Amino acid sequence: MGVCVTDDQVQVAYKLFGQGERYVVLVHGWMVSGEVFSSLLPYLRTEVTWIVPDLRGTGDSDKPKSGYTLARHAKDVMSVVDHLGVGNFALVGHSMGGQIAQQIAATHSTRVNALALLNSVPASGIPLPEEATQLFRHSAGSKESQTAILNMACKTLTDEALASLLADAGSISGACIEENFDAWTAGGFADIIGNIHAPTLVLATDDPFLPPDFLTQAVVDPIPNASLVHLPGPGHYPQVEAPAQTAAILDAFLIGR
Repeated sequence: MGVCVTDDQVQVAYKLFGQGERYVVLVHGWMVSGEVFSSLLPYLRTEVTWIVPDLRGTGDSDKPKSGYTLARHAKDVMSVVDHLGVGNFALVGHSMGGQIAQQIAATHSTRVNALALLNSVPASGIPLPEEATQLFRHSAGSKESQTAILNMACKTLTDEALASLLADAGSISGACIEENFDAWTAGGFADIIGNIHAPTLVLATDDPFLPPDFLTQAVVDPIPNASLVHLPGPGHYPQVEAPAQTAAILDAFLIGR
């Protein structure tokens, strides 16, 4: 594990897997840390260097009292990439991490050579009904609430995988849970998505929150040179629910880029 110190003196932890001159950054989403990719990594190509940050407020990174915005997370990811001396790289973003990846690809278009979005929240955000908002936004520290959220979101989650996700979710700071919820539901950067030049793959599953038709309209269509692949079966966490199939799709898209 490594640590990068950001410009506001927050320590952002990251892990490296594989070894090669091709770099791919895996950006996790809300209510989890980089640990959410642990089931996926054994299936990925080892001749690629995979960079897995823990966004601030999660995992082994610092947990400041505030400052959890999409722009701040994007800046933190770039801090890790620059700290490692990486020039060009590909991005894989899941859920809220897909928003962060889109923002990076739009603002650093000359450095991002490929973009893969797993059940990504669109740049415009996705407001939830009031009942869901109360459940999601105030779920920090509540195993019952977080179990309910994961059971709604997932289709093929094993008991072991559920326990792992809950352990990860239980370590996320309350401020991170609340402020990041506000950030990903609001979005707010749809106006720059046209700046993305990297070939983009949007992976859709049988996610009850982000179905393929919605992702086509809200994520694929606004991004130049984007296409959609549907992986039937898993729900919101394909890297956990179907890691081998997800890795095969990512490898097929990223190889050679």
